[in-house]
Amino acid sequence: METRELLLRAGLEVLTEKGFSATGIEEILGRVGVPKGSFYHYFGSKEVFGLDLIERYGVFFARKLDRHLANPSLSPLERLRSFVADATDGMARYEFRRGCLIGNLGQEMGALPESFRDRLKETFEDWQARLAVCLSEAQKAGEVSADADVAQLAAVFWIGWEGAVLRAKLERSARPLEVFAGFFFASLAAG
Repeated sequence: METRELLLRAGLEVLTEKGFSATGIEEILGRVGVPKGSFYHYFGSKEVFGLDLIERYGVFFARKLDRHLANPSLSPLERLRSFVADATDGMARYEFRRGCLIGNLGQEMGALPESFRDRLKETFEDWQARLAVCLSEAQKAGEVSADADVAQLAAVFWIGWEGAVLRAKLERSARPLEVFAGFFFASLAAG
């Protein structure tokens, strides 16, 4: 595997657990066993590295969302339930030590380079748009009220979900994810 790829993978592992500010380049280099010069050859700075990680994680997660939210074998809301179950299982696999890179970085924004802000917002907006499409299909299928604002529901989901991911890391438990998902799906049924 190419050195750049190894550095990005190691960065994703460390940053989803510890965050950007708490992670030094040396820790990432130590995981891959390459000298500091190799890092700067590929990225130029920790900021460039962070921007590349945001891009990579955004694309990775969008594919994951599409696998669930565009799955024609499930009803639209079952697709979202499938995503929630898969994401919960993924956090449990790492004992709730890892969260969402985009959410982690958003929480650190006060200490991060300003260049991250637009990339993080664009990533969340992309995920919201993907979910809004699924919720629109749920409307057409009668699973969501015809007068519901699916764009707003998608925003509410991501705002709440990211908070639940943070709390799941804090508590090292799936309970916050379950509580949020239960509330979200109940609110759709009530609406």
